[in-house]
Amino acid sequence: MKFTVSQSALSEALAVVTKGMASNSTLAILSGIYIKAEDGMLVFQTTNLTISIRHRIAANVEEPGETVVSGKILSNIVKTLPDAAVEFEGGERVVSITCDKSTFRLNTLDPRDFPEFPQFALEQTIELPSALLSELVDKVYKVTSKDSSRPVLAGVLLTVEENTIRLVATDSFRMAVADSNVETSTLDGTFTTIVPGNTFHDVLTLPSMTETVLIGTTDSQVVFVFGNTTYIARKIDGQFPNYRQVIPPSCNTTVEIDLPQFAAALKRVSVIALSNPSVRFDIDADGKVMKLSASSPDQGESTETIPVEVTGEGMSIALNYHYIFDCVNAASGEDKITLELQSTMQPGIFKSYSKINYLYLLMPVRI
Repeated sequence: MKFTVSQSALSEALAVVTKGMASNSTLAILSGIYIKAEDGMLVFQTTNLTISIRHRIAANVEEPGETVVSGKILSNIVKTLPDAAVEFEGGERVVSITCDKSTFRLNTLDPRDFPEFPQFALEQTIELPSALLSELVDKVYKVTSKDSSRPVLAGVLLTVEENTIRLVATDSFRMAVADSNVETSTLDGTFTTIVPGNTFHDVLTLPSMTETVLIGTTDSQVVFVFGNTTYIARKIDGQFPNYRQVIPPSCNTTVEIDLPQFAAALKRVSVIALSNPSVRFDIDADGKVMKLSASSPDQGESTETIPVEVTGEGMSIALNYHYIFDCVNAASGEDKITLELQSTMQPGIFKSYSKINYLYLLMPVRI
């Protein structure tokens, strides 16, 4: 095997495929990157047996061949190289890497031991704009559950129907819903799948991402195809909770809040809430103000009042400020956010409307 490739193209390729390497596996082969050189093309593959990534780039291939090298070592080497041609030669037991005045010799693993890239025949597919999809995912994926006993809650529900794309995530204490209009001329009917939350986020942040991404599913896989990259993850099986039934059709109190002002006030008040993460909201409908307060037996207490627009009756509710910050960060960039309340012991619902409609439902804590 002998080929030459630019350092910049190699660096980007490694940034893509290293996302699929196993970090703590007892199998050394899963910590490696499979490289195949053929017909002016390099194929890179990684897998941790849950996700598999394949990426192709152009190269000057003098002798075809294949090898497996340590992904961590190779990435660290390439990051330090100047932006010049990088030559690889060898592959059976050792590969030499030369760039400018630097030379490295790396031990290699047998490529025949590397797991075969998964085969797939897609049952349903849809092509979506990646920038919009990335914005939607950023608003919901942190709400997925870390509890392994309910794997379906570790996923994001993706549905596309009648040119509306909607993502839903919940960990049973809170729920986030984000939707937007999208042109889906290639769609026949409804597209629905559950994608692992962190996987969804990772794939959309890969440097090889293109303007659109093709998403498809099989019985057990969710597949992303974009440019020269194929990313395959294990699909989450199970029935996603019926999120519509927990969203109340009406509310008793609606509070329109200036989002930057609210975020700053919440940050100050929550400094006290170290051992007790709840912040109390007292809404004064007549005075059109909302008081935020927090207390801690060890630290003391804090309060701040901000002006708001209130429709309906005055009310009090206590919410976990860590969860509220996730909502505030997801809605950042908006001027206003709306809080809808039914009662002290029913969920509070934050909403914002723009190019992306956002809903964040949060269970209260006892006052």
